[in-house]
Amino acid sequence: MMQEVFEKLRTLQDILSRKYEIEREINDIPKSLVIKTELLNRLKKSYLEKNNRLDELKQRITELRGKLAEAEMQRETYEKQMDLIKTQREYEALDKEIKDATEKEQHLRKEIIKEEKDQEELHVSLEREEKMIKQQEEDLANEQGKIKNESAAKEEELQKLGKEEKEVNEGLGEEILFKFERIIRSKSGVGIVP
Repeated sequence: MMQEVFEKLRTLQDILSRKYEIEREINDIPKSLVIKTELLNRLKKSYLEKNNRLDELKQRITELRGKLAEAEMQRETYEKQMDLIKTQREYEALDKEIKDATEKEQHLRKEIIKEEKDQEELHVSLEREEKMIKQQEEDLANEQGKIKNESAAKEEELQKLGKEEKEVNEGLGEEILFKFERIIRSKSGVGIVP
């Protein structure tokens, strides 16, 4: 009689060990999905921030081009006034104004070139991030399908183990079962030792 109880408990130990292991795996499955989802969300946030920065750069370039056009018109106006000069002092003052306007033009052109370079780099970066987001979304969808299949298979295995557990439990007292299940759960699947 005692030997029969030990055999049932050994069989039950194997069943419960596997059952608890599967339950842990089922609980751990969503964690990998959460990590991938967080990564995707961070990528999307970064993409939106860069997109906003790109819009700001476009607006800044437009403003700089407007200022450049004004500076060019101002310089051209000063150059036209050169024909109307009568004194050396007027010439010197107008020459200074032309030089200042030319410097302003050059400064604005340099700024526009710098901003356009930044815009191009940002555009390339956005394209790269867009590809990464698409790839991450595909990976996430594949992972979700894989997890769904894994979960279904593990749930099916749990049901089989539950049936086997019920068969083995027959003839064992409830107190013994309760204590044995607690021991196996707390001792990582080992309830009977030599």
